[in-house]
Amino acid sequence: MADHADTKTTTGIGTGQGADAAHAERERAFYDSLPRTRNAAGALLTTGEGRVLLVKPTYKPGWSLPGGVVEQQESPLAACRRECAEELGFVPALRGLVCLDWLPGAGHPDGRPALIHVFAGGVDEAAFARVRLPAEELSAVILAAPAELPDLLPPGRLRRVEAALAAGAAGTTAYLEGGRPVSWG
Repeated sequence: MADHADTKTTTGIGTGQGADAAHAERERAFYDSLPRTRNAAGALLTTGEGRVLLVKPTYKPGWSLPGGVVEQQESPLAACRRECAEELGFVPALRGLVCLDWLPGAGHPDGRPALIHVFAGGVDEAAFARVRLPAEELSAVILAAPAELPDLLPPGRLRRVEAALAAGAAGTTAYLEGGRPVSWG
C-alpha cells in the first residue's frame, strides 16, 4: 500500500457556497451550450407472413410506423410502448432495436437533428382487429406487404423501414444517417 503522508490538500481554498454556486453556474452554462437532439421511437410490427403494420397520420403526408416523440426523461423503448398504446390501443411484445437513424436538423422547423429508434415486434390478426385509432392523430391503419411499401411510404421512411426489415431478418441493428446506410470503409 502506498504511503500518502506527503499528500497536500487545499481544504479551505476556493471552497464554500460562493465557489459551489459559481461551479454550478459554469456547469449549467456548459450543458446549456451542448447541442439538443430530438428523439423519436417507432415500432416495426410484422405479421408471420411479413406484412408491416402502418398508420396514416393526420398531421403529415404518407404512411408511417406507429410511434412518436420521446418525452423528457423517457427512454426510447418506453416511448415506443407508450406510443403504441396511445395509437393502437395495445402494447406489442417488442424483440429489440433494429434500426437507429440520425436525421440532420436542416429542413426541420426547429433545426435540431433527430435520432429515430425503430424496435421490432409482431402483430397477429387478433391484435390488428383490436386496433383503436385516435381520430385526431391517425386516420387509418393497414397491414402492407413489403412490395407495397414503396407506394405507401415517403422515400426516407421507406429506406428506414427496409433497413429495419433487413436488420431484423439478419438479427442485427441497422445504423443510418439521413435514412441512408453508412459506409464503414
